[in-house]
Amino acid sequence: MTVDGPEQLEKLKEIGGICRDILRAMGAAVKPGVTPRELDAIAEKMMKERGAQSAPMLAYDFPGYTCISVGTAIAHGIPSDIPLKEGELVNIDVSAEKDGFFGDTGASFPVGEIAPELKKLLEATKAAQRKAMFAARAGQPLNAVGKAVEKEAKKYGYHIIEGLNGHGVGAWIHEEPTVSNIYQSSNRQKLQEGQVMTIEPFLATKSRTYAEDMDGWTLRLANGGFGAQFEHTFVVTKGAPIVLTE
Repeated sequence: MTVDGPEQLEKLKEIGGICRDILRAMGAAVKPGVTPRELDAIAEKMMKERGAQSAPMLAYDFPGYTCISVGTAIAHGIPSDIPLKEGELVNIDVSAEKDGFFGDTGASFPVGEIAPELKKLLEATKAAQRKAMFAARAGQPLNAVGKAVEKEAKKYGYHIIEGLNGHGVGAWIHEEPTVSNIYQSSNRQKLQEGQVMTIEPFLATKSRTYAEDMDGWTLRLANGGFGAQFEHTFVVTKGAPIVLTE
């Protein structure tokens, strides 16, 4: 969607803040022995308290309030009863709706102490998201996002998972445009002031692609290794983005 006035912006800030607070609370609870289902229960409670609905449940009948992906799972993981283990990475993706407006955010978290290479992966993915988001200015080409993500991935020596993209958001959870993390020279779309979108790079140590599990939801790194994702919803401006989920 494109923001049409201050009332819409305030509604977007409200749902963005709800998603942010839920992600922070879930992230703070990540530790060895905690189950993804217990983390998901935090989201359920907070959404109900603040009058919001789970976007994946609402839009896709997803079997969880949030997507929680552990280990080689990179996205769309169903919250399970398997306890988290020391040294793993867990990705939490929180998207929700309130009053007809949607927000979407996500982050990868360390479970206890993790190896230095995983700390580097988290740092690189977070940097790629941040730099790409600040490159997304009104009047600039949409492919500036992919260019910025590719630059950071190459700098740190990581792969970008193909086919996992950012997207428009606001009036629905997934809207146009698709926001690729890979530079596409043929894409001549221009970013518009007031556009609401997400940028969510997925970086990995070994894999460039993903495969879907038998559960029909979980997306797993096709060639193993480790992966991470960070995501924010923001409004495009001529200058710095209006970040709705931080």
